[in-house]
Amino acid sequence: MLFHSSIRQELMRTFSATLVVLVTVVLTMMLIRTLGLASKGVVNPSEVSLILGYTLLGNLHIILTLSLFLSVGACLSRQFRDSEMVIWISSGVGLMGFLRPVLRFSWPVWLLIAFLVFWVWPWTHQQNQELRERYRQRGDLERVAPGLFQSSASGNRVFFIDKNTVDGQPARNVFISSQEAQRRTVTSARSGRLTEIEGERFLVLENGQQLELSEKDSSARLVEFQRLDTRIDTAPRLTPQYTAQAMTSADLWRQHDRYALAELAWRLGLVWSAVNLCLLAVAAARVNPRSARGGQILLGIFTFIVYFNLINLGQSWIANGKSDWLGHVFALHGSITLGTLALLAARNGHWHWRWRPARRRA
Repeated sequence: MLFHSSIRQELMRTFSATLVVLVTVVLTMMLIRTLGLASKGVVNPSEVSLILGYTLLGNLHIILTLSLFLSVGACLSRQFRDSEMVIWISSGVGLMGFLRPVLRFSWPVWLLIAFLVFWVWPWTHQQNQELRERYRQRGDLERVAPGLFQSSASGNRVFFIDKNTVDGQPARNVFISSQEAQRRTVTSARSGRLTEIEGERFLVLENGQQLELSEKDSSARLVEFQRLDTRIDTAPRLTPQYTAQAMTSADLWRQHDRYALAELAWRLGLVWSAVNLCLLAVAAARVNPRSARGGQILLGIFTFIVYFNLINLGQSWIANGKSDWLGHVFALHGSITLGTLALLAARNGHWHWRWRPARRRA
């Protein structure tokens, strides 16, 4: 049918363009945030691209939901603006008739969003959490990086080297500051190298000096040395404890505590919200000729932000025990579904709610 094919083709073009723009914007924001975490020592700088990919894949369901909502709204708004909607309505196709081609276009995207929410979202959180835990638990040997002040695994030492070792060559200008009990030690050396003595890793310093400051009696002692062996701490490899976001939906259901149910309600709400926003875009599609051209897009983004914040607010309420998870899901999303369908039926049937005062009889 010409009507259905034209609507789906326009939806495909608009959805593709919107998705590319949103992915570019979100990817830029995530890159800035990930680089900030890498500069603070939270994530490994060499794994920035990997963490960025996991983060983008984990948030792809939100991008798809917003892209679908904006594309449906922009498509139908253009029909109103170019007076094409008048032609379709004159041909006997009401606003309710647009629901079928929109649903036929949207249901594969809804299935993809459900897959991303229930399976990809926890998997990406697991991968990011493992990367961060592995980098946080790395030993002092891995923490020594050229040109950067790096703390040890125990947090009582700070390392700095001017140049990294290359092909077994010693590092230059090594600086170590350590705090033990009531004594602070500052060690500097012209060169240093990593070696293994009796199964333990040591940083061998050569041609330097060591300053010991006592906080108890405020005494100081300066010692020059030709060689000094400093043991490198090795952090134990611990199994990371996954949070609720990194748990699968089946594990959340089996655990069945309020934090797990809050995360499960959040995931269900995201999938349901994708359906509600698509219906809302059809029901609320209209254009005011006096408004700005981008006003419809701004209104759509504002609606999405409000809806998404309501989902997050409901998740916090469920986690704090203020609301039942299943009742909250049906109360929030079910009411929006019913209200959207009522609005769509009212606009399709041209219902009007006008209060007319009763006439007084003579």
